[in-house]
Amino acid sequence: MSDLVNVTIDGVAVAVPKGTTIIEAAKQAGVLVPHYCYHPSLPSPAVCRMCLVDVEKAPKLLPACVTTVAEGNVINVNNEKSKKARESVLEFLLINHPLDCPICDQAGECELQDYVFQEGRANTRYGDYAKRFNPVEDFGPDVLYVANRCILCTRCVRFMESVADEPVLNVSERGDRAFIGIDPDHLLTHPWSGNVVDLCPVGSLISKDFLHKARAWDLDKTASICPGCTQGCNTMIDTRDDIVVRLRPRANLEVNRHFICDTGRADYRWMNRGDRIEAPLVREGGKLIPTDWDHALARLAELTRGARSIVILASGRASTESLGFVRRLADHGTVTAAVKVPLGTEAPLAGVPNLALRKERAPNLDGARLAGYAATWAGALAAAPGADLVLVLDADIDDAEAATLARARSAVVIGTVDDDRIHCANLLLPTTNMAEENGTYVNRDGRVQRYYQAKAAPGMARPAWWIAAEAGHLATGASAPKTAAAAFATLSSSMPGLGGLTYADLGHTGRVVSPATTGAAR
Repeated sequence: MSDLVNVTIDGVAVAVPKGTTIIEAAKQAGVLVPHYCYHPSLPSPAVCRMCLVDVEKAPKLLPACVTTVAEGNVINVNNEKSKKARESVLEFLLINHPLDCPICDQAGECELQDYVFQEGRANTRYGDYAKRFNPVEDFGPDVLYVANRCILCTRCVRFMESVADEPVLNVSERGDRAFIGIDPDHLLTHPWSGNVVDLCPVGSLISKDFLHKARAWDLDKTASICPGCTQGCNTMIDTRDDIVVRLRPRANLEVNRHFICDTGRADYRWMNRGDRIEAPLVREGGKLIPTDWDHALARLAELTRGARSIVILASGRASTESLGFVRRLADHGTVTAAVKVPLGTEAPLAGVPNLALRKERAPNLDGARLAGYAATWAGALAAAPGADLVLVLDADIDDAEAATLARARSAVVIGTVDDDRIHCANLLLPTTNMAEENGTYVNRDGRVQRYYQAKAAPGMARPAWWIAAEAGHLATGASAPKTAAAAFATLSSSMPGLGGLTYADLGHTGRVVSPATTGAAR
């Protein structure tokens, strides 16, 4: 095709679109060009010179981050000339870089460490270490700047200028005196400013929240979805000893590129709550008594089988699988089903179209719509006292809502947190939170996305879809899936909006279902 360019990179022939930079073309050839200042979601200034490569017939080495490929280019990333250039860049960077890897939060995730180990000099030719900046500067609510570690890649400056559209950072001074400066009248209070920590390739910009919590090699990393709003940003959950210690962005160019907002970044402590329901509780003689799952599921099946009018009060953090199977449990009767939607202030990221912290602070509103949750929260609460059964699916209940629940003829709570306000229920069933299970969310654009189990569930907690499916099997004889993948496949085959998708179809970046079947057309 005329819009493709044929090039050879380290002996591998590839065809890439016209205008592709060498650094991106090399990825398609399976070759990583070492780099510091370059980032695919930021403008490229070509200041670090780490990505210099040898292009045959070119008079000198060229920066791969800003040089576009041309027809017939033969590019050598790992020949002696290119390696020698990178070795020189690393030697210059290390002249003044402090050797504080043992106390640096970035150790184990540091690109300077990685490249020096991979291809740096065995020793330095420079005898003195001349860094002379203040050890630490406070850049904002969650960001510290350690100037002595800074390699002046300027990623943070470009993010705040070109992506956040709030240019409060710059390169102050020049030469060996240069450092990242901040506007004295402003701090990094922008709702997306925490991304500068992720963008920093060394340990110069660090998070106060994560400071000294764990070393990189102590962490288990799990792909997930941010539960903070309807945007559905892709994230990584980092856990240590089954405790969530950090949320970070995961790249998805169709949803959040490489970024997450600070609200989502800090929204993980609820995943570690200790006040959990750890065993099924059934009301006997006016008291809630711990029991086993066989007895609890039989009681749930009995309550649902005998109910002709059912109200479902669900959390917007519940998975599509859980919302779907709890809704199916009530299919035999008249159902009023609603999802609680906390609201907040919308905060867009100026440089990325269609990316914002959304005002609807629940990740699965469109999954709920697909599953048939059509009532308003106020309408469902009004219907609760007159219903035969009220099912609460992990929704946060305030005092007024608890009083309404207490007036219901019969109530079942499938929840995570043990709260005195839900002790009026006939049955309390412990469920997992989203960090403890596999599941899917549907974001505001109709994209179905997977999240993965990151930590063990406490006590006898089980996914809500499993609880509902097992109770449905006892009540009606319907088959009960045993895995989240099977649960999703069952729902997908019966819910037109999911179009027969499976977990395999979703991959790591999700698939868009018809916007007309969700609330995406807002």
